[in-house]
Amino acid sequence: MARLALAAAILGLGNGVLGALQSCGQAQYDPSQYVCWDNQFLCPVTSGEGLSNCAGACYSKFMYTCTNNVLALLPPVDTPFTLTVDNPNIPIHGKPVTAAGQHWLLNGQTSSYCPSQVGSACPPGDTTVIGANGGSAGMSVMVPGGQQVYLDPYWNVGYTQAHSAYIPPGSVTTGLAAYQGGGFINLNGNGWGWAACPPRASGGGGPGWNLVAKNATNADGLGECVGVNLKVNSLPSGTVGAWQYT
Repeated sequence: MARLALAAAILGLGNGVLGALQSCGQAQYDPSQYVCWDNQFLCPVTSGEGLSNCAGACYSKFMYTCTNNVLALLPPVDTPFTLTVDNPNIPIHGKPVTAAGQHWLLNGQTSSYCPSQVGSACPPGDTTVIGANGGSAGMSVMVPGGQQVYLDPYWNVGYTQAHSAYIPPGSVTTGLAAYQGGGFINLNGNGWGWAACPPRASGGGGPGWNLVAKNATNADGLGECVGVNLKVNSLPSGTVGAWQYT
């Protein structure tokens, strides 16, 4: 686990610039890149999170817990949830994941629709609510057939159009997990996590940042992007966000 965490830090994006070195036992370290535990254990900072220490193993609190020096997975979320961006080093820290145009954005504007005949039974539709189970995820909607979440061939996060099961060829629908008190985790490509890519200064794009699943095939093309975690915010059982997201 510790080796995996160190590799993640080396491959991670947006962990800051080099700072003044500090001491951790006999080792020197850059506090923008590592955290020191008990003056003897170094854990990397990855996606803005200084990894925690459990009996010498580095771990993310978005996925694991440590009890009596024993590392274990957090329990899976069993209710609907919203997601917020977590990386204190970027301006969209704490901002929501939003659905629009069959696509997930960060700090965008949720887009939804409800037929007039549904009337007062329509959910508000102004918040992006998600559900996850068995390695897959979907939008928490009322529309018959639901709307499945997938990673498209370019590793962007999309969701199916209402009344359609079409998913672009080459997309991935599995390897997604949500943990209670933790995060929404991308387990594809050896768990490289997520990247937030800012909108271009020219050419429009609105306020929303793009969310991309990092993996071995796209890491070299994410130079303008920053590693992030997605924090799970659990909602009461049965919460529905919209009739459908558009």
